[in-house]
Amino acid sequence: MILYALRRIAGAIPTLFVIITLTFFMMRAAPGGPFDSERRLPPEIERNLKAAYDLDKPLVQQYLIYLGKAAQGDFGPSFKNKDFTVAQLIATGLPVSARLGLWAMALALLIGTTLGILAALRQNRWQDYSVMSVAMLGITIPTFVTAPLLTLAFGIYGVTIFGQEFSLPVGGWNNGAWRNMVLPVTVLALPQIAIISRLMRGAMVEVLRANYIRTARAKGLPATQIVLSHALRAASLPLVSYMGPALAAVLTGSLVVEQIFGLPGIGRYFVQGALNRDYTLVMGVVICYACLIIALNFLADMIYGILDPRVRLK
Repeated sequence: MILYALRRIAGAIPTLFVIITLTFFMMRAAPGGPFDSERRLPPEIERNLKAAYDLDKPLVQQYLIYLGKAAQGDFGPSFKNKDFTVAQLIATGLPVSARLGLWAMALALLIGTTLGILAALRQNRWQDYSVMSVAMLGITIPTFVTAPLLTLAFGIYGVTIFGQEFSLPVGGWNNGAWRNMVLPVTVLALPQIAIISRLMRGAMVEVLRANYIRTARAKGLPATQIVLSHALRAASLPLVSYMGPALAAVLTGSLVVEQIFGLPGIGRYFVQGALNRDYTLVMGVVICYACLIIALNFLADMIYGILDPRVRLK
């Protein structure tokens, strides 16, 4: 198991290096610069600013300087948020994005797994067709469509529950109050609920046809025990392999959601940094996202290896 883990770590290091390299040169190749504005700076001031941020040096030298500092955890100052370093901005926004992503994934796992098992147990019946139809809609409709629709329905118009009018905030964080989290968490969770339910349904249908499940039924074991104690572990293997990229996708997919709901997450900083050509902020967020994706994929590989020892031999 240790050798299996070391192989995965060894493969992650060059991946991170390639991501940093491509992002650095793509950002520099984009038109415009961090100090461009409608009112052009005097040449002397612009020259001094570029010298202060090492932007006056050759591109390869800039890359080597940044690589050396990034290896020490120094992502430099933000070009636009002058009172903060990139590390401080990431430390401020990452907990917000992580909280949204973890709640959304927990909700997606709970609902998606339940719906997938229900569809598998009622295969080719109306329950199965209903779940798969709703899942297909959840996959095809993007978050930038569901977010305004849910905002309009539950934020602007509101709903009536037991005779009481109930509405949710359409924006803002308010220190992570649950009312402010309901809509963005729901928007992030909906596509994952659809995907997880389809994955679980397909895996569960295949497992329920296995010989050992037929043997368990022949012994007279209750259906609940067969599903929870025997079938669920085997059916969860495809789900485990999907969870690493899925959780990373939820965190990185919060870019649009954070913009729509005005949340101070890391995704919002990334969008603002890209629009303002804030090189250091974009690079810092990309490195943070890359490390998260690699770490989550590594965790998924380890869990998969525990559940199915055969993958350790590959």
